[in-house]
Amino acid sequence: MKRTIVGAAVVAGLVQLNATPAQAAPKIDPVKALKAELVRGQAVNIVATVKADYGRGVSLTSGMDGTIGFGPRGEIASDLSQTLSYSKEAVRSAKKLGLGDDVELQQTPVRTISSAGDDYVSGPVVDEALPQGTSWVRYRGTDLPTSNMLLEVLEPATLKTLLTSRTSYRDGILKGTVKTDKLAKVSRSFASRFGNLPKAAKVSYTLWLNGDGLVQRVAAKAVLPTGDGSLRVESDTRYSDWGREATILLPLEGDVIDRSRLDDKAPRLTPGVWS
Repeated sequence: MKRTIVGAAVVAGLVQLNATPAQAAPKIDPVKALKAELVRGQAVNIVATVKADYGRGVSLTSGMDGTIGFGPRGEIASDLSQTLSYSKEAVRSAKKLGLGDDVELQQTPVRTISSAGDDYVSGPVVDEALPQGTSWVRYRGTDLPTSNMLLEVLEPATLKTLLTSRTSYRDGILKGTVKTDKLAKVSRSFASRFGNLPKAAKVSYTLWLNGDGLVQRVAAKAVLPTGDGSLRVESDTRYSDWGREATILLPLEGDVIDRSRLDDKAPRLTPGVWS
């Protein structure tokens, strides 16, 4: 399923220097350090934020926290909670279009458990659609949520590209810029969400690495061209408890109903902006 920023349907109608890589480099290879963490049963905790600004006062912000579980090939499951907030102008514009109730629901907390191409969603945004005795809506054929809206540093190929695109590195802090067309070639998550931009743009970023070479934090920002304007995105993610043992449990089958059985009573796509 192609990723999108949920909320774009509400707001869309409303409105680098060519640097040579720095001499310095991390003493421990962060890509090797990451790959060593990609073991079934191991996980990392994340706390993330994103702001998407469509211009003319129309914007949304979202926060997310929880756990991402790994397998030998990367992320395989997650248990994440998220919140979403629209700017006052976005809310006013949505109400003019008769979408005020939708916006209010989207701004309520959402919990999403993801595994094997399915998302299990609970929260006020789906509660009214749930038959008695169920508490989760299952969305099939979905992508795992990304830990950062712009740069998924849990992808080894993406992390490698950010390391080679650095403009400076000192005391565990790495800075750089990367073009979106280059990023789309190595990052499956970026290509899925932003791969069809009308022209290339630049993403600037800062990585904080710990003594083991693992990413502690990534902050990224970009101004992405759209059909009739631009979208400014800023996303910041912190990672902790690398290597923790975790088992992400799915809801009991009897507590789940498939989205396909709810007609138009529940959102068509997985709620939130990270999936």
